[in-house]
Amino acid sequence: MSIPVIDVFAGPGGLNEGFSALHDPNGEQRFSTAVSIEMDPWACETLKLRATFRGLRRVTGHTPAPYVDLLAGRTSLTDFYRHPDVEGHAKEADEEVRRIELGEKTRAISDSVIAERLRNAGGGEWVLIGGPPCQAYSLAGRSRRVGDPSFKDDHKHVLYREYLNIIAKFEPAVFVMENVKGMLSSQHEGGRIFERIKADLESPRMGLDYEIRSLVVPVAAADLQPSDFIIRAEEHGIPQRRHRVIMLGVRSDLTSRASMVLGKQGQVSVRDVIGDLPAIRSRISPVSNDSPSAWHESRMLAAALAGEREPQRDAVPELGDRWLPYRSRIRGELAEWLVDSSLSGITLHEARRHMPSDLQRYAYLSYLAGRGKSPKVMDLPAQLAPNHRNASRTDAPFADRFRVQQWVSPSTTVVSHIAKDGHYYIHPDPEQMRSLTVREAARLQTFPDNYLFVGNRTQQYHQVGNAVPPLLAKRIGEVVADLLG
Repeated sequence: MSIPVIDVFAGPGGLNEGFSALHDPNGEQRFSTAVSIEMDPWACETLKLRATFRGLRRVTGHTPAPYVDLLAGRTSLTDFYRHPDVEGHAKEADEEVRRIELGEKTRAISDSVIAERLRNAGGGEWVLIGGPPCQAYSLAGRSRRVGDPSFKDDHKHVLYREYLNIIAKFEPAVFVMENVKGMLSSQHEGGRIFERIKADLESPRMGLDYEIRSLVVPVAAADLQPSDFIIRAEEHGIPQRRHRVIMLGVRSDLTSRASMVLGKQGQVSVRDVIGDLPAIRSRISPVSNDSPSAWHESRMLAAALAGEREPQRDAVPELGDRWLPYRSRIRGELAEWLVDSSLSGITLHEARRHMPSDLQRYAYLSYLAGRGKSPKVMDLPAQLAPNHRNASRTDAPFADRFRVQQWVSPSTTVVSHIAKDGHYYIHPDPEQMRSLTVREAARLQTFPDNYLFVGNRTQQYHQVGNAVPPLLAKRIGEVVADLLG
């Protein structure tokens, strides 16, 4: 029988996807989701769709035709849920996914939902996973609110207490708590927030009696330092330099059981995961300027400024689309994890619009990156420099405002800011001259190609950036499954 999982602050389901993907040698799921709790309406729609998909696949053993039609845009989400093979699984997904903004005011509601779902799961041991919102702890979030007197009262500082409340009331066998690395240095009301959280989690006085373990450092819990809880995703086969604090909590009656740490994996590069996707071009903003010839003129200017050969006019890539014909050339574990052999195309591979000036900057900087350089804004020639007074200063506060992802190494951290602009996520191919698509960002996060994010493109980017890489979550789930026997 599979172990129930309660997923809180669930986002679009990265942790959940990793745990749900684990099966025993007989093909049975090791973990099953009892409930996912999330406040964002679009993330909830994504969670519901994924839960429906899992239900369908459990029955059919493959990706069923109605879901392929949805991915390809041949049917709407409404009609997909109405399909006779789907509607029963969709109703179950409605029970599994609950839109609740966790907090003191909604605590009675969330407690009631968790109690009900655990009863329905048959009792027994279960696992809590999730990460309270990180804006109050992240370095970027704190820097934006320097001097803001209301920052100390931001409720996001103490949302971890909702996580603690669930642990104290329902006593999971194990919990996995994730947050940004900035949590280690974040202070609130005179103390470091990480040390306060860890002390609370280990405190019988709080009704909590758990041993907090590292997933990467094999030493006794009492000897762990705060930095020992940092997981560097690129060291574990994830194509992204994503560093997060993740704590493994083990209930006191289970602490005699040893737990593994995550094994090191070979480095996976940007090329390894997005290098085989169809080459596309972006549309040009404003719409009145959009044409293949106008796009090509921008590329020619960038190539000339970079000292590169003139691009061929007839080599302009096609526009991306909701669905593009595609067969993957990825091999090995990545192919097993990302690629769905039932699909004859790729979804969500459409670039956002860019102004001609940004197209030219992207192409020029990508040319420099291809020569092994990590270009900064001051590397742009005068014709392409942003219209800022201090753009050429070496100490300019936005020196890395334009960042090209390098083919030969893992990407930089994919964060929710990708929803606002693409300057930090420039595609490494200057012949494409654009920022990353939703699917490319999702692959860097290790979401399978059949994972569909609901909402418009901005909402999709936001969900991808807020997630835990599912393949990393699967590796964490293996540690938890082994600990629970």
